[in-house]
Amino acid sequence: MDSLCILVLAAGKGTRFKSHRVKVLHELMGKPMLSWILESVSGLDPEKVYVVVGCQKEEVKREINRKDVAFVHQAEQLGTANAVLAAKDAIKTDLDKDILIINGDLPLLRAETLKALVGKHKREKNDLTFMSAEMENPTGFGRLIFDKEGKVKIVEEREATPEQKKIKEANVGIYVFNAGALLKTLPAISNDNKKGEYYLTDAVEILSQKGSRVGVFQTESPEEIVGVNDRFELASAARKLRLRKIKMLAEEGITFYDPESTWIGEDVKIGMDSVVYPSVVIEGKTVIGKECVLSPSVHIMDSHIGDGVKILSSTVIQESLIEDHVKVGPFAHLRPETVLKKGSKVGNFVEMKKTVFGEKSKAGHLSYLGDSIVGKEVNIGAGTITCNYDGKKKHRTVIEDGAFIGSGVELVAPVKIGKNAYIGAGSTITKDVPPYSLAVSRSPQKQRKDWGRKRRKD
Repeated sequence: MDSLCILVLAAGKGTRFKSHRVKVLHELMGKPMLSWILESVSGLDPEKVYVVVGCQKEEVKREINRKDVAFVHQAEQLGTANAVLAAKDAIKTDLDKDILIINGDLPLLRAETLKALVGKHKREKNDLTFMSAEMENPTGFGRLIFDKEGKVKIVEEREATPEQKKIKEANVGIYVFNAGALLKTLPAISNDNKKGEYYLTDAVEILSQKGSRVGVFQTESPEEIVGVNDRFELASAARKLRLRKIKMLAEEGITFYDPESTWIGEDVKIGMDSVVYPSVVIEGKTVIGKECVLSPSVHIMDSHIGDGVKILSSTVIQESLIEDHVKVGPFAHLRPETVLKKGSKVGNFVEMKKTVFGEKSKAGHLSYLGDSIVGKEVNIGAGTITCNYDGKKKHRTVIEDGAFIGSGVELVAPVKIGKNAYIGAGSTITKDVPPYSLAVSRSPQKQRKDWGRKRRKD
């Protein structure tokens, strides 16, 4: 929005988390809590975004690492008004602009809600507009108190009388100030309260009593006002974000049989008519095509899945590419840089790493393929292993189109199996096999007649 700057307050440690890690860096759905707020405010298209940091400031800067964010240091955490005062030098360069001030622990807040707040502020040309919410249980929030003349103040719960605590309309800690009015008001805020801190909420009463234009925006989405102050609240917020994402995908034509047990990351994309069974976890930048089936207990991370793919139970897929109409699992493990080409099949207890597996090729069960290139229509027998590591370096195995690898084969890399070659079961292959050849490498079978009878007598 035109002439809007953002100030995010994120300097506190969050002692109730009982953690060595500052609160705003604890993750929800794979992202630090602070990142959720920054993504919401970026939807307002602000001119500048400032984040006030204090505890573990360098860690916060390093993890957030956004070019569109400038950081301001608050040396001591003496309340919200003190945090804003720490950004005074940044604010005074934008006196003709509006400043949206928001806490860094509100991950459920959507850009649309903030736009409505800022829109009201600009339409009414207020010096201050702040957000409130009607709550059934506003415990922990400051209450809105209006006098007979309609002037308003906010009383923090610890300062409130029993009668004031019955009030349902609460301040949620989100403000839009005219920058000039804010800077004039900050020096008038005192710490004459039970905690000895400087509350930004006092600015509401100061400006209102002066006759400045103060507006209240009561949100229609109070469910978004969820401050995260401990680990249980973190879990509750993550659940709401997760269900919000699943609801959005369901409205786009994806079936979820049990949303409560399903975990879908915020950046995940899923195509229409795909089906997601219970206990599925999909994380990171994963993209899943249309008409896919994800069976129970599948876990996918940062991968790209084509159309019509079936992934069977208890399969793990990491940083891999799966083309259309592939079948994977159950109990398969695709490690990073694996590519399954169109129409291929990877079955029970098969593990692949840094492997390209060709079109219509099959690895049915109990095999490991690492650092490999496998051509089209190759058969990998049960128990096949690519021996890709010599203790110091990884080596490549190449299996060309149409090759047949029998069961229990060890391919000692670097090695190349030629087109339409056959490898006999139980072989250990250490040399390249030419196209159309049969390679068998076994010790001669020896038999001793009646050996078992003699053993039993002994």
